[in-house]
Amino acid sequence: MNWKNLSLMILLAALWGPSFVFIKVGVETIPPLTLVFGRVALAAVLLYVVLRWQHGRLPDSLTVWKHIAVVALIHNAIPFFLFAWGEQYVDSALASILNGTIPLFTILLAHYFTQDDHLTPAKVIGVLVGFAGMLVLVYPSFQDGVVATAWGVLALVLASFSYGVAIVYGRNHLRGLPSLVAPTGQMMMASLYLLPLVLLLERPWTLPAPSLPSILSMLALAVLGTALAFIVYYKLLERAGASYLSMVAYMIPVFGIFFGVILLDEQLTGEMILGGALILFGVMIVNGLFNAVFARRVPQQVGAGD
Repeated sequence: MNWKNLSLMILLAALWGPSFVFIKVGVETIPPLTLVFGRVALAAVLLYVVLRWQHGRLPDSLTVWKHIAVVALIHNAIPFFLFAWGEQYVDSALASILNGTIPLFTILLAHYFTQDDHLTPAKVIGVLVGFAGMLVLVYPSFQDGVVATAWGVLALVLASFSYGVAIVYGRNHLRGLPSLVAPTGQMMMASLYLLPLVLLLERPWTLPAPSLPSILSMLALAVLGTALAFIVYYKLLERAGASYLSMVAYMIPVFGIFFGVILLDEQLTGEMILGGALILFGVMIVNGLFNAVFARRVPQQVGAGD
């Protein structure tokens, strides 16, 4: 069990967890494409400033930029927009829970498309336990009549699949870059993808001025949920496998529910507590916590000749 990796994963979940609340508040008065463009453009500026402050530089290799462009599309532009668009019709808590499908996609993709990140019995058991926790969380939401259209749910599932593909692709093609280079390049490329769409489709200058809560939510998404989160994300990607990294999606609903209770005065239920406990238990299984504990407590067998 690598406790530094686990700490980074918890921090990343704590940064991404409230993002669903910020998205929900943001799209109340800011159109989805505009919200996402503001998020990635501001994050690009912040990351570039930090990169230069650390005396880093963007890559000059065309091949590297091609890989960054692919990841920017499938890890930023597309899923960021799908979540923003979907949360116009889907409750933010349900969005954070559907985000937990990322490991299901990632672990299967990593098994076939990476050389060092294959399925193991522990990973399968951990995924099943975490998935059971996710079901415990999502069932009461449907029972209580959460607003969730079929299109909204489909958008969030497609976004999660896109994240899974991006995690594996980034593991194969961007690993080894300095930690700030890839996210800075991604935010720049995502901004270039989104800018013409914003200008052509939403024309935000023709719309009423957004509310202060929506503006603050966009800023929080850019600074906390994007710039800082991707610094932590790529640090963890350097240290761990794709399926390990994807397990952060199981922890995000725990933080999402917590911030929902604090910020939106949502009710904490027994199902939320049980589901969160199962999710954390699944993460611990996948990351080998119980194997490490067992190894410490059980003495090594003595050889027959001793």
